[in-house]
Amino acid sequence: MDFIAGEVVYFNKPLKWTSFDLVNKFRYKLSRKLKVKKIKVGHAGTLDPLATGVMIVCTGKATKRIDEFQYQTKEYVATLKLGETTPSFDLEKEIDGVYPTEHITRKEVEKVLQSFVGTIQQIPPVFSACKVDGKRAYELARKGEEVELKSKTLVIDEMELLECDLPVVKIRVVCSKGTYIRALARDIGVALQSGAHLIALERTRIGDITLDKCMSPDDIDVFLDENITTEKKNCED
Repeated sequence: MDFIAGEVVYFNKPLKWTSFDLVNKFRYKLSRKLKVKKIKVGHAGTLDPLATGVMIVCTGKATKRIDEFQYQTKEYVATLKLGETTPSFDLEKEIDGVYPTEHITRKEVEKVLQSFVGTIQQIPPVFSACKVDGKRAYELARKGEEVELKSKTLVIDEMELLECDLPVVKIRVVCSKGTYIRALARDIGVALQSGAHLIALERTRIGDITLDKCMSPDDIDVFLDENITTEKKNCED
């Protein structure tokens, strides 16, 4: 593999790692194996620290393909807890509201999920990387500043209820670029006349890249040893 000319590799991002943590780890190990000071490495689609799953990482001239991957359809498996909300819409922040759930049934959850399929408007979370006057929204939100974000047009291709153990539900979502599953959890809670936040999130697919095609960061050394050694042997032949 020619990482300087450009390669595309697939990772399963671990829990609590930022997307940049993963890119930086791979870039550091790759530059050391290649014995170069600098090499272009970027990712195609951020995952929150509390999310896991598919991340596409590009090197060298393949970084020009990042937009191509970002616009591909994504699939997620999300676990929501109904009846409670947090400012970040996930477990990053403490619970700030409690709502009734006694009226919620499996049938009602399925009905509400289907109401989100198609073209929708979504207001991103204030704890997000969206830019406000040149600054990241989460930077302002963490300082306690008021952040107002505009709604965006998105497409939800599929919504499926996988498990329903109220007040916890697990769903599968197939959606377009720019969809915030945390914000979707918020909106599902509102539609159920309650509240909701994410307690787990896994990106299971980007385009046709699925989890079974992804490696763990623990596999980086072996992966580079195998592929860079092969490249050198081919040159010698």
